[in-house]
Amino acid sequence: MDMTGKTVMITGASRGIGAAAAKVFAGAGANVALLARGQSDIADLAGEIGERALAIPCNVARYSDMMTAVEATVDTFGGLDVLINNAGVIEPISHIASADPDAWGDVIDINLKGVFNGIHAALSVMKQSGSGSILTISSGAAHGPVEAWSHYCASKAAVHMLTQCLDKEEAAHGIRAMGLSPGTVATQMQREIKASGINPVSQLDWDVHIPPDWPARTLLWMCGPEADAWCGQEISLRDEEIRKKVGLL
Repeated sequence: MDMTGKTVMITGASRGIGAAAAKVFAGAGANVALLARGQSDIADLAGEIGERALAIPCNVARYSDMMTAVEATVDTFGGLDVLINNAGVIEPISHIASADPDAWGDVIDINLKGVFNGIHAALSVMKQSGSGSILTISSGAAHGPVEAWSHYCASKAAVHMLTQCLDKEEAAHGIRAMGLSPGTVATQMQREIKASGINPVSQLDWDVHIPPDWPARTLLWMCGPEADAWCGQEISLRDEEIRKKVGLL
C-alpha cells in the first residue's frame, strides 16, 4: 500500500502495536499523528520518524482530548484518512469479586469510551471528505470469557459491536469500519498478563506470541481495497489465509 499524502492517527502509539504501526505507515509514505499519555515516548518516536510525524499527548478517555488531537492533526497535515483505535489496557487483572470498581471502570473508559471518543471525533472530519478508514484493535476476548479479565472481555465485546454499528450507520457515507483481532502479541501487555499468573494465557511461552509488526502490517493492508470484503467485520490474524494475504507467511 502506498499511503503517500494520507494521514493516519494512531492511539496508544507510544509502544507495542501502536509504535510498530506508526513506523509501518510512515514507511508507506503516510503522515502519522501519534497519540498517547506518555509524552516523552511519542516525542522520541516522532523524532525518529521525522517531519511527517506529529506527537500529541492525549488521554483517549477524555473526549476533549480527542477533539483537540483531531484538530491538531488536520491543522498540521490538512486532513485525516485513517484512525487506528489501538489504545487499550488490561491492568488491574482481577476476579470480579475482588475487583476495585473504580479501577474496573477506568479500563472501560479507556478501552470502550476511548474508542467511541476517537470514532466520534474523527467522523466529523472524514464525513466532510466522503471517505475514511476506522480500524480498531479487537481481541479473542471479545468473543469468549477469560478468568480475571471481565473488564477487558466486556470492553472488547462492546467495541466489536461498536464497529458493527459504525459500519451500519456510516458505510453509505464512505466510512470503512473494521476490527483486527491479532491474537497474542509480544508487547508490554503480554508481560503484564504473564506476571499475573492467572488463567491459561499467562502460562503461554513467550515465543508463541507474534511480533508487533505483524498486526501493524495487517493494519496497512486493511487500508487497501482487498480488505473491503471485511468492512463491518473482524479480521483475525490467527487465520493463515489472512497472513498469506498480508504477506506474513
